[in-house]
Amino acid sequence: MPTESTPARRAPRADVARNRARILEAARMLFAERGNAVQMHEVASAAGVGIGTVYRHFAAREALIEAAAEHRFADIEEFAQSVCLADTHGQGLARYLRHVGEVLERDRGLTSAIEAARGAAGSEPRGEARARLEEVIGRLIERGQAAGALRPDCAVADVYMISGCLSSVIRTRSGDWRRLLDLVVDGLRPR
Repeated sequence: MPTESTPARRAPRADVARNRARILEAARMLFAERGNAVQMHEVASAAGVGIGTVYRHFAAREALIEAAAEHRFADIEEFAQSVCLADTHGQGLARYLRHVGEVLERDRGLTSAIEAARGAAGSEPRGEARARLEEVIGRLIERGQAAGALRPDCAVADVYMISGCLSSVIRTRSGDWRRLLDLVVDGLRPR
């Protein structure tokens, strides 16, 4: 409860929220197209805002890249919640992994920018985004196992490992990620 010494947090003004959303959309699009070469002034121009507006929202380029990564993970989570969990045949996890592959293919440049900004930490989700994704992935696994479509030892850690493999194949263009996914999904079926 707010007191005189701790004021209530206000929701951001509508124009501030709109500007932040425009900046994130522009950043995600530019990073996806051009990877780590994108500069802040280019994001400002693409978003139709001034460079000062970009820096008010994101004090450093790395903060913008991290926010674009969080935006991508939120989109993946939304897809998992709305589409994959609606699957009643136990194929939600396979659908989730295919979507992850499609996002990684489309956002190849963003993945490289995330990895460049994070260094050895990689491009996996962090913090709350990771916790939310782990929760929905866990539910997809449980539903797939209950439907008899997934082997009983399938775990959330396996899904992260598979996603990492997909990311590597897509990033390096070292093979057909869809073929890899077909093989992996087949391996997840109970024997």
